[in-house]
Amino acid sequence: MSTSDLKLELINRITQLKEARIVEEIQKLLDFELDQNEYTLTESQKERIAEGREEYKKKAYLAEDEANQDIEE
Repeated sequence: MSTSDLKLELINRITQLKEARIVEEIQKLLDFELDQNEYTLTESQKERIAEGREEYKKKAYLAEDEANQDIEE
């Protein structure tokens, strides 16, 4: 399927949607993908990133195998 065919198919399917929530989610995704501007983080996001970096430096994280084992338990 070519890109133009895919776009037409998506347009047709979007026009048939009845739930505004789904259309809004599509809009958000397109806005994010097409936005050429720099993404700005909130202060709480910046703080959480800093916390995560500190945890990583201190090796205060689980390896994938350990995390999977914890989940199974």
